[in-house]
Amino acid sequence: MILIRPDTTIHDLITAYPDLIEDLPAAYPKFAPLRNPAARAVMARVATIEKVAGIAGVPVEKLMHDIGELIARRAGAVGGQLAAGGDRSERVAALRRIIEGLHAGGSLEDARREFQAVAGNASAGEIAEMEQQLIREGMPVQEIQRLCDVHVNVFRVGLDANKVPSMPSGHPVHTYMAENREIERRANAWAALCRRIQSGEIVCSDDLRSAIEGLESLDIHYTRKEHQLFPLLESKGFTGPSRVMWGIHDEIRAGIKAMRRAFELNDRALVVERGLNLARQITEMIYKEEHILLPTALSLLSEDEWAQMREGEAAIGFIVEPGSDWPQQAAEPAADRPADDRETGAGPNNAISLSTGSLTREQLDRILVTLPVEMSFVDDQDTVRFYSNHPDRIFPRSPGDIGRAVQFCHPQSSVHIVQAILDAFRKGERDSAQFWINFKGRLVMISYHAVRAEDGRYLGCMEVTQDITDIKGIEGERRLLQWE
Repeated sequence: MILIRPDTTIHDLITAYPDLIEDLPAAYPKFAPLRNPAARAVMARVATIEKVAGIAGVPVEKLMHDIGELIARRAGAVGGQLAAGGDRSERVAALRRIIEGLHAGGSLEDARREFQAVAGNASAGEIAEMEQQLIREGMPVQEIQRLCDVHVNVFRVGLDANKVPSMPSGHPVHTYMAENREIERRANAWAALCRRIQSGEIVCSDDLRSAIEGLESLDIHYTRKEHQLFPLLESKGFTGPSRVMWGIHDEIRAGIKAMRRAFELNDRALVVERGLNLARQITEMIYKEEHILLPTALSLLSEDEWAQMREGEAAIGFIVEPGSDWPQQAAEPAADRPADDRETGAGPNNAISLSTGSLTREQLDRILVTLPVEMSFVDDQDTVRFYSNHPDRIFPRSPGDIGRAVQFCHPQSSVHIVQAILDAFRKGERDSAQFWINFKGRLVMISYHAVRAEDGRYLGCMEVTQDITDIKGIEGERRLLQWE
């Protein structure tokens, strides 16, 4: 017997009760694909009762009850006899009480005991929903981030039961999991080197430099989550937990930079002290991904959405190259991106009229790509509408960012500044803002510009990023006639 809950997968259900392969399609014709072994092998591992209830157009509570009736009928019993594991809203409320008690100074052991007593079978989705509610009702993201590891330790017994289904190679989840194994290997190798330094067996060496460089590439994995996975989750109303996770990404990034500085200064004590903590943070992030983020994402996102994500991943890159078994056919173009020239009203021979002259769509697109700057445009509702797909981008962008609220495109540590700039533009108090930073050995200027209509209406904000390292070093002059 298994619990029938909204997050129970169809795979687990039909494994325990094989008769449902015939009984469910008989009761709900939309479940007919269950009878197809190939379709069942792919979809049943991903689909939850909650997800298929939406497909069938029936409330999840009714579907759970009907499944219980079908199983009970096969067993010759009267009425459904499976426990539904309690009401979802009651479990989420119980989780909130536990976490609010922790944040108020309660003990970890008391929290664990209460979790086991009242919500020990809570799902990853319910834990994420609890964090979402706390943020929506005013608890700062940074406060949840501060105690995130404590939360996980409280719920670990329940979370251990949440295992990510095996997905075909090429599926974004399969790629995330493959990368996690490589990240795990690098983190363990890093920790082993730190312990050898601690014991005096070795000193800071080229092996350590190589290990740091291996950790630095984690940024690719985290960036893909931030710009590919998180936007789709946000479209489902899942915003709080992803913001918390982004904050932890930034803590890990800062830790890796600190390790680089400590190594360059040959500060063995600092390398060891912070290095072991960094390895722990990295492995804890893997646990959160595989027991909270990815199971929740699989329950929320459709096959088409995963396929759209797969299309955009290459814009950021990979630690481990994805396989090619999935998807078997291309996804439909994303709704926020024009599929062809017909949707824009401009074809190859149909020029777009501008305030001074006209350009074809192809010319305009290639001009924006060729300009020696990166540009992004956010509309008057703070929604990302465009970025120039520069071949050598300084900062990552992906198709997943289009249609996303710009506030979710920045880490929590800086989003309040972005909001202040946009508010000043919207009120007409400022027209631009400039910043410059040292980034990967280069000097980079980032400027924001208010875009206004001829009558002064605020239309949005243009972000322009440029590597000014070589420009800053220019002296004298070089005239056109000196070109060779």
